[in-house]
Amino acid sequence: MESVIGVSGNQVFLYPASDLAVIVSEHNPQESLNQKSGVDHARVIADCFQHSTVLPFRFGTVFDDDESLRRSIRSNQRQFQGNIDKLRGKTEMHLKILVDSCGGHSQDNHLPKDGAGQEYLTSLRENAIRQREHQTRARAVSCQMHRLFLPLDEEVSCRLTESGRMMLDIAHLIDRKCVERYLNKFSTTCAAMREWQMQLSGPWPPYHFVQRLTRGPHTHAQQPATVSVSPAAQAATGTVCMQEQISALA
Repeated sequence: MESVIGVSGNQVFLYPASDLAVIVSEHNPQESLNQKSGVDHARVIADCFQHSTVLPFRFGTVFDDDESLRRSIRSNQRQFQGNIDKLRGKTEMHLKILVDSCGGHSQDNHLPKDGAGQEYLTSLRENAIRQREHQTRARAVSCQMHRLFLPLDEEVSCRLTESGRMMLDIAHLIDRKCVERYLNKFSTTCAAMREWQMQLSGPWPPYHFVQRLTRGPHTHAQQPATVSVSPAAQAATGTVCMQEQISALA
């Protein structure tokens, strides 16, 4: 870890904790955490991810002293180890897909200002129909991506752009040894589906799936910035979460 520089250029330290190791750096509370700090944080996680399984916890977590850090590790030890076991050897690939919606633009969803009358009721019905169509379309696209890429797990969200098109954000959890095959599948999919605009990034540490695992009621408010363990799945069905203008159908 000597060659890894942490937030604000500070040295990175490694705290052994049983089978885990916590990666931290010192922080002056008088210094504000900005966008560059977030980039530094992500870079440390990416560096660790090249050599081990990591649990990238929320950026901006600060401990007052070494003892508060140790207490947090001891109280969360079992959860951390269980999450490491679930994510060992896994990586995240991130797809962005821009597809045409089922007719109508986002500005068509505006309701009459008076909020009453036949025109208002008609607009409500039309909006509800469009929202159901968007939901159906998003599910169809995400299911098609699932069949093509066969991820171990997935997180899917969808929103409408200002132009009325749908933007799907899809995080796929896959085995690290399958990255090359995934990239090949992405290339053939882009060539076959030219009507969609597709972007791919990764492999990444499994950010979305760590968040899911640590979302339970026993998660402590203060978490270490990174927890890692030297290298050693659960298949689950994903859901489509419709955000912003169509959040009522989530």
